[in-house]
Formats: sequence, C-alpha cells, structure tokens
Amino acid sequence: MHPNVTDRGQRRLSPSRRARRGLRSGALVVTLALGATGCDTHGLTHLGFPDPATVNAKQVLTLWQGSWIAAFAVGAVVWGLIIWSAIFHRKRSEELPTQTRYNLPVEILYTVVPLIMVGVLFYFTARDESNLTSLSEKPDHVVNVVGRQWSWTFNYLDVNAAVAGSPDDLPTLVLPRGQSVRFKLTSPDVIHSFWVPAFLFKMDVIPGRENQFQVTPSKLGTFKGKCAELCGVDHSRMLFTVKVVSPQQYRQYLQRLKAKGPVVTAADAPAVSTGSAQ
Repeated sequence: MHPNVTDRGQRRLSPSRRARRGLRSGALVVTLALGATGCDTHGLTHLGFPDPATVNAKQVLTLWQGSWIAAFAVGAVVWGLIIWSAIFHRKRSEELPTQTRYNLPVEILYTVVPLIMVGVLFYFTARDESNLTSLSEKPDHVVNVVGRQWSWTFNYLDVNAAVAGSPDDLPTLVLPRGQSVRFKLTSPDVIHSFWVPAFLFKMDVIPGRENQFQVTPSKLGTFKGKCAELCGVDHSRMLFTVKVVSPQQYRQYLQRLKAKGPVVTAADAPAVSTGSAQ
C-alpha cells in the first residue's frame, strides 16, 4: 500500500504538506482580516478604533495601521515557523539528529531582515513626526493653551480674549472646521499634557517652555479633552470640551468673547448643528 494512502482509500497528507497547508490557510485568514479593516477607516470606527477628527490625525491613523499590519505579518511568519518546526522536526526515533554547527545564510537572514524592518519603521515614523510637528508661517488662528492645577485656560490671541475653567466648571475650546489652528502650550506650575483623543495627538505642557503644534479640524462635533500627565491630586478632573463649528460660527463666537472682556470664566460656546459626541 502507498505510504500516503490509508486503508479506506483516502489520501493522507505527509506532515510537511500538512504544515504548508496550515501556513497557507493562516496567511489567508490574516490577509482577509487586514484587507477588511486596514484600508477602511469607517469600518474601523464601528470596531471601536479611532476616528480621526483632524486632517493631521489621518496621517497618525495610517502610520498606526501600517505598524499593526507589519506586526501581524511578523507574527504570522514567526508562529508559522514555530508550528512548521514542531511538526516537521518532531522526534521520530531515538537516533540523534544531524548536528549543524552554523548556517551562515540563515544567520545573515535573521540579522539583516530585522535591521531592514526597524529601518523602514524608523523612516515612516520620523517622516510623519516631522510632518505632524511642522508649523506654517501664517496659521489661520492661534490659541495659547495654559495648563494649570487643575484646569485649562484658552487664550484666543486673535481677539485677546480667554476662557478659564475649573474642575467644577469645565472650559470649552471652540475651533473652526477646515482652518488651521496653532496651539502654544504653557504652564505656570507643573508638567501637564494637552490631549484630545479624537485628534490622535498630544503634547506635553512644560513650565518655562513653550511647545507648539498645529492642526486643521475636519469634523464638526463635540469632543472630549483631558490632561494625559499625572499632575497632582485633581489630575483626573482636569478635563475640557472641544467644539468644532463652522467658520462663521467661530467668528461670531470670537466677537462675543471680545465683547465680554479679556478673561471669561463661563463663556457660552456655540451649538454644533451636526456631528456626534466622541
């Protein structure tokens, strides 16, 4: 009887062929999963993944997705080799297997390939970081964000007016959709971190130093903001709200702020006609 045919007449696959078939099936599943989620931002949102609210955040999401795809690919190869080795090189007898002192091509391969992978990830990370932290010479608007124990003050430098909050009276940061906004981050006390999760970006607010970054909101809506750096007793209450409105509503809001005075403790933010809370 043929060694690969059972007594029932059914063909039996050799261990090496079964391993190869398993690897192909696993690779197909990973490819289909990545194809269904990696290129469809809207689909990712329904799965609980980030939904970018700024033009800049889309670049962050792309880098994040690419990193996950690379991680899945490496994981598939590593686990595939482990399973293949366990099946193909399993113990078959008491005879000592052939001992190999070294394999130069394999050693070069597992040294060079990781270096190439790290180099590729470093390149895309450095490229995107440079783009995300770049500043235009003339942004449409400039806002000075002051992080303090334990709330925020938003100084709208266009009209020399500010909104100050407290843990019991959360401030609202109003931004215009489709227009660039530069943030100047300062702190009078300890290190804070200005974070709007929907922007997929955060930056530390450091005493004695002015950090800056720039975004262009792309979605109307109301979003949550918080401090992402442990800064004291009421760190968990150091929250704020971000409202992205139309440019016309934003201009009207600035006019109201300017009329009320240089510092407003409870400014009425304009209602958002479209967009859901994040």
